[in-house]
Formats: sequence, C-alpha cells, structure tokens
Amino acid sequence: MSAADRRDRLAALVRERDADAMFVGDLVNVRYLTGFTGSNGAVLVHADGTAVFFTDGRYQDQAAVEVPDLERVITRRILDEVRARAAGTLMAETHLLAVDAWEQLGRPHAAGRLVEGLREVKDESEIAALRRACAISTEALERLLSGPLLGRSERELARDLEWRMLELGAEDKAFDTILATGDHTAIPHHHPTDRVVRPGDLLKIDFGARVDGYHADCTRTVVVGAAADWQREIYAAVRASQAAGVERLRHGVPVPEAHAAAVDSLEAAGWLHAFTTGLGHGVGLQIHEDPFLGPGHPSTLTRRTVLTMEPGIYLPGRGGVRIEDTVLVTDSGPEVLTTTTKDLMEIA
Repeated sequence: MSAADRRDRLAALVRERDADAMFVGDLVNVRYLTGFTGSNGAVLVHADGTAVFFTDGRYQDQAAVEVPDLERVITRRILDEVRARAAGTLMAETHLLAVDAWEQLGRPHAAGRLVEGLREVKDESEIAALRRACAISTEALERLLSGPLLGRSERELARDLEWRMLELGAEDKAFDTILATGDHTAIPHHHPTDRVVRPGDLLKIDFGARVDGYHADCTRTVVVGAAADWQREIYAAVRASQAAGVERLRHGVPVPEAHAAAVDSLEAAGWLHAFTTGLGHGVGLQIHEDPFLGPGHPSTLTRRTVLTMEPGIYLPGRGGVRIEDTVLVTDSGPEVLTTTTKDLMEIA
C-alpha cells in the first residue's frame, strides 16, 4: 500500500466525520502518510483526498526525495500556513496538540486516534519490515547466547547484542535493551549495570531490532547453569500463560478475551500477584502502539495486526521471568515472528 493509498483511507474517515480536512502533525503519523523521516513536518489531508506537506528549509531536499507526490510548502510558520489552507471544518490530533497550537489552528475539532487506528492493520511492506526486524533480533540473540556469558557484565552483554543486530542489517535497536541478571531480573524495566553474570543466575533479555522504521520486540529468560526448582516453577507458569495468550491472538477474538487467557493461566498457577506489568501492545512504527491488550479494550483483534504477548512473574529480591513474542494475527491464527525457542535454556 502506498502513502497515497493511506491518505485516501484517512480522507474517507474525514468525510465520514463531515469535516473538510485533517491536520496531522505527529511525526510518526506523518511518516506513515507521506514517507517523510525528518524531525519537522506536517501534512494537511483534505476530504477529497488531496494533501499538502509542510516542512522547513532544513528538509527541502529530503522532502523532495521522500515526498515527491505532494505539494510541498517550505516554511517555519507551519501552523499559520495550515490554517490559511484549511477552509471549512478542520480536524486535528488534539490529543497531541499543545493548547497554544490548538488556538493557533483556530480550535480544530478533535479527530481522535484516526491515523493510529489505520496503523493497526499492516500492509505487505510493513509486515515485510517487521519480519526482517524479528529475524535479525532472534539471530542476534542466538549468537549472543552461544558465546561466553559467565563473568560478563549486563552492560557489556547488552552492547554486544545491539552490535550484533547492527551487523546483521538493522538500522538501529528498537529501544534501549533491557538486560538483567540475578535478582535484577525481578525489575521489569531494569537498566543494565556492571553486575556480572554468575552461576545459577536468571538472565532476562528484552530487546529488538529496527528495520525501515519498524520495530521488533522480544524477551527471553534463560538460566546460566543449572536451574533451581523455584526458577523452573515460575518459568513454567510464565510459559503456559504466554502460550495461552498467544493462542487467542486470532482474527475476531475480543481483545479482553486474549488478555483474560494469559491472566487466567497465571491465576490458576497461583502467580497472578507477581504479574505487575502490561500484557502486550501493538508494534510497528512505534515500539508501543495501538492496540494495547487490556480487560477494558472495546475492540476485537483484526487480521494483519502485529502485537506482543509478554506475561511475567517478578519476585523482588529473588528474580523474575518474562517471555515475549511479536505476533502477527492472520486468517489462520497467530504467527509468531520472534522464533527463538521458549524451552527453558540452561546455558553452561
């Protein structure tokens, strides 16, 4: 699907709202609708499907390459130019606009998360980028885990993994790698430190590669050495929960049902009290995007949506386990894109 096709879909929604145009200033949404990757840009999409792109002089040449199919307005007064060209009823991303910008645009109507909603369902080019990002991520992890781990610091291992992703073709890491050892694994979003890997440690790695702007997200937890009984117990509970949740990532399944499948499994195992994070989220041009898995989500899952499933158990002072995959919802069921084994690995 081209950027023009995406703008046409948005224009149809603008018409449904009886509006004449929509101002889009969020840079992720601007990239989705135009292909522009700079740090200052906006697009005005009219109800008839025509559109105008705005940026400043720093990006004049870049915009000519990335946005060749639109009228381009080069200005440092983007909001003034938009208002001058937006006759009739204007909508905007008011959930993202500063009050001053809202006033400057003439108090546009709230559009809600229209573009974010379009982004939930991926096209072939987006899915291809996500597949590549996930393949690079899992290959890099498998290479890291095949090498020496004992005596190396969390920080060293995290940088090693990130470098391996770059060597395999990633444009960047998807986010700052969460790599934790020992009792640090009980901290869901631990920042790597100089603590070194010791025999018997849990090693938790939450990471991903970025390809063509699209993000992978994967977590694996292993044991360095022989696993203790308590480590096996919580690992088995998380794996069962994650499997139950992934199985319900199917077209037409209500989002709360997918959430409940994973949560109910943890509750049945007696570990729900130790699950303290979110369960999953959409992934694409952003590492966290719609839909977010939760008991109150009003929608059903749709084919070609890509999202994560990431239950965990966190025991302060002892350790924790999280297992996370990036999953594509297809007509035939869930397709796990992050393919590293989820069997408990005990690495010598």
